[in-house]
Amino acid sequence: MDHPISPLAPARIIDPAPIAGVRLAARACGVRYTDRTDVMLALFDPGTTVAGVLTQSATRSAPVEWCARGLTGGQARALVVNAGNANTFTGLRGASSVDNIATAAAAVAGCAPEEVFVSSTGTIGEFLPDERITLPLMEMAATARPDGWRDAAQAIMTTDTFPKTATAETQLGGVPVRLSGIAKGSGMIAPDMATMLCYVATDAALPAPVLRALLGPAVDASFNSITVDGDTSTSDTLLLFATARADHPPVTGADDPALTPFREALGVLLRDLAHQVVRDGEGASRFVEIRVTGAESDRAARRIGLAIGNSPLVKTAIAGADANWGRIVMAVGKAGERADRDRLAIRIGGLPVCAEGLAVPGYDEAPVAEHMKGQEILVAVDVGVGQGTATVWTCDLTHRYIEINADYRS
Repeated sequence: MDHPISPLAPARIIDPAPIAGVRLAARACGVRYTDRTDVMLALFDPGTTVAGVLTQSATRSAPVEWCARGLTGGQARALVVNAGNANTFTGLRGASSVDNIATAAAAVAGCAPEEVFVSSTGTIGEFLPDERITLPLMEMAATARPDGWRDAAQAIMTTDTFPKTATAETQLGGVPVRLSGIAKGSGMIAPDMATMLCYVATDAALPAPVLRALLGPAVDASFNSITVDGDTSTSDTLLLFATARADHPPVTGADDPALTPFREALGVLLRDLAHQVVRDGEGASRFVEIRVTGAESDRAARRIGLAIGNSPLVKTAIAGADANWGRIVMAVGKAGERADRDRLAIRIGGLPVCAEGLAVPGYDEAPVAEHMKGQEILVAVDVGVGQGTATVWTCDLTHRYIEINADYRS
């Protein structure tokens, strides 16, 4: 990509473990870019189930509308994703492009178009040259392989500076099962369901209703708890596929105790991918964890955390290593949730800065400012009205964010 790799990027990009029943391929199709892969194809064995969460945006894309209908069936055989063009705000022609892609992929996979899932990411308002995607699908299918996860992650990047990958192994009924996933996202990040684009597969045998029950809470604690710039994408899509290739005892339902290790592993994997999205926030130089306690409810705590994490004044203070905790006080007050001004307490880097409506006695800004110079920033806020808690993750807001987005279509 044209952008330097984020200073917050992982030291090593992992290659996700192959998942039995999944094959992937990536190709340079020239949808928009001319010097890189920009389309990925995933093929799933018969019997694969799927669940997902999609953006709640009122201007969501044609691919999101297609996925919403497909999720009602709960079966999946193929996934096609392109970068560079979001196929959003493209009217009937946009819907026709999705239908063309799904029909072509269905012919390759040997399934019904309703079992094909389609995503697009990139510029809004431009017609998608879908023939550049459909024509190479047969060749892509022939080269699809189980270890193609990292290539697929690179193919769906836009302003991302590194591919986002994760993998985990756990157990179901004493039998090992795997999960692997990829995500993309760097800007337009304030998910209203999940993330920009994220795809996870497991070899577990889980019916679609069970996948849905597992996915909701895991998304709330991960992708619905991150923000880069406060903007919700028109294309946010997270899909979870289960190929049923692992030979574990049948799962009786979403409340089956045997699911506990799997539920935990899914949560860890999604949180890992969500953190990578924040660490690749456009222009980011600092990763920020915001812990909120003492709120009226957990949901109220998350809204307060997001109010802090979305505040341009807070984010620019962090970018400048400025220990201006008054901006955090401001963000708590504007969140629209109950907070007790005279019981509010704030810590930065574990250091108390204010409590009971005042700066703490003898407050020394020097150690707080020193913490603010690091790449990992911790803000803890207790709003003093209840037992609600939440953790939100964000990044700072730098001049580089403006440069990237001012030049995005250039």
